[in-house]
Amino acid sequence: MITAAGLGTRFLPATKAQPKEMLPVVDKPAIQYVVEEAVAAGIDDILIITSRSKRSIEDHFDRQFELEHHLSNAGKQDLHDAVVDLASLADIHFVRQSSPLGLGHAVSVARKHVGDNPFVLLLGDEFMDTSSTLLPDMMRIHDQYGRSVLSLQEVPSEEIGRYGSVKPEPMSDNLVQILDLVEKAPAATAPSNLAVMGRYIFTPEIFDKIDKVEPGVGGEIQLTDAIAMLIADQAVYGVVFEGGRHDTGTVPAYLETIVELALSRDDIGPDFGRFLAETCRRRGLI
Repeated sequence: MITAAGLGTRFLPATKAQPKEMLPVVDKPAIQYVVEEAVAAGIDDILIITSRSKRSIEDHFDRQFELEHHLSNAGKQDLHDAVVDLASLADIHFVRQSSPLGLGHAVSVARKHVGDNPFVLLLGDEFMDTSSTLLPDMMRIHDQYGRSVLSLQEVPSEEIGRYGSVKPEPMSDNLVQILDLVEKAPAATAPSNLAVMGRYIFTPEIFDKIDKVEPGVGGEIQLTDAIAMLIADQAVYGVVFEGGRHDTGTVPAYLETIVELALSRDDIGPDFGRFLAETCRRRGLI
């Protein structure tokens, strides 16, 4: 399950008529990286939660025969194959969240598709580097214990108030049992500086917990409230990772992600790196 129903207000006016998830990161839309991350972990059935005006996401993962024909006739076989392959990455389905009522509500609209199965939840505005083993590691822990698993990253104390933070009980080097979860607590009261990031594996019991969550500000259903209820009933684990996360949720983070990925490319990285260095020198930044 990939959530892509948000309004993208941080990127206005760019997202007035274009989904935030379709903003390009070098030469691919952000959501394609998320789908490719899931596919690389062995997932072949993907449900994307969208909303009104997000039709371009569906179109992106569908065939476009006119474009394919043009590319083939122009002898651009590599580009032709790239756009054709998009439609065969996985079985990709779509369902709409009718109202912007929070992440918990977005997850709840997938209940009929998921049924009584455990599922992976990926937030559509962040993705892991191709070298990361985070998602396979989380899947392995779920297979071992049969319980929900969250991704956790240590953040500076002054930043923990931006995230949900957990009370951990260490089990091994990168595995903890989560005893409590608090949303956006200030550093003085946060149970730790381990922040919950946008990768989850849930048992189907999460849907019953979401149903019990009382709406908060703006009528939103908070997923963290449902997770806290789940922790009270069954063990929930956390996999701690150190790096490899790319964030596209804010303009500064989005720009940083573009620069980092562009520099990592053999075809454009060297020239782009020289351009950045020269620009920074010219502006007195280095």
